[in-house]
Amino acid sequence: MPNTKPDAKIFSITQSKYLAEKIAAAYGVSLGKVITSTYSDGEFQPSYEESIRGTRIFIIGSTNPGPENLMEMLLMIDAAKRASARHITAVLPYFGWARQDRKDKPRVPIAAKLVAKMLEAAGATRIITMDLHADQIQGFFEKPVDHLFASTVFLPYLKSLNLDNLTIASPDMGGSKRAYAYSKALESDVVICYKQRAKANVISHMELIGDVTGKNVVLVDDMVDTAGTLTKAADVMMERGALSVRAICTHPILSGNAYERIENSKLVELIVTDSIPLKQESKKIRVISCANLFADVMQNVHYNRSISSNFLM
Repeated sequence: MPNTKPDAKIFSITQSKYLAEKIAAAYGVSLGKVITSTYSDGEFQPSYEESIRGTRIFIIGSTNPGPENLMEMLLMIDAAKRASARHITAVLPYFGWARQDRKDKPRVPIAAKLVAKMLEAAGATRIITMDLHADQIQGFFEKPVDHLFASTVFLPYLKSLNLDNLTIASPDMGGSKRAYAYSKALESDVVICYKQRAKANVISHMELIGDVTGKNVVLVDDMVDTAGTLTKAADVMMERGALSVRAICTHPILSGNAYERIENSKLVELIVTDSIPLKQESKKIRVISCANLFADVMQNVHYNRSISSNFLM
């Protein structure tokens, strides 16, 4: 039976326009027009330049810091609500502020919960995101959350490498579930890195749980920030007899000296998605687009079809 439902409309915050254009093309529609006016003090105001009354709209935007990305998403959701959009789906390829998902010491915020509440208060009726830092962040929302896994796009690439003696590794204890899911799909062994931090982004000690001798190792993680953990893990594994070390990280935050660390590291390559734009090019960084994944899920959501086939882990 042909779909008779009117097409949804897709819009984007400024930073994520590069990805939104690819998603819209894969979806089969043109990216909606938004004009953002900026005052001299930095305040900005997005404006939809077409009618969205009674329609389903998707607003695409990763909310990685700085705060203007989250603020622009909130303003666009609010504007859509006041323009009488029927359904407002916030598509967050990268859900920023997610590392603050609990109180790990007294007198600190739970920023991930706060962001969830702000998105709902602004008027979002549904959330689509990918590889949350912690799965339980879904529970911070009262609205439906579709949590996609980048393994959908990474696994075909890994299989195409045809690596012998493949071993999947997690750079920390918290990522062990993700590592086991990849290992199950690839029928490989698993090793875990145990790390202790002196402070945020600074590793004081790292140990390896498992054997990597003669193995081609693939580290998997949800994000790469300063790349300190990944490069340290690669050094440890090569010292323990690994043949090669690659890394798969969904969200390429890559702050500080990350690019320099990766270039000078023992990593063969770092494989990421385009959820966040790269700040610079690197011969060691391979980008695999997540646009088709999001476009497929968005179409299925719009036409009320199942999206379970998009969950490989």
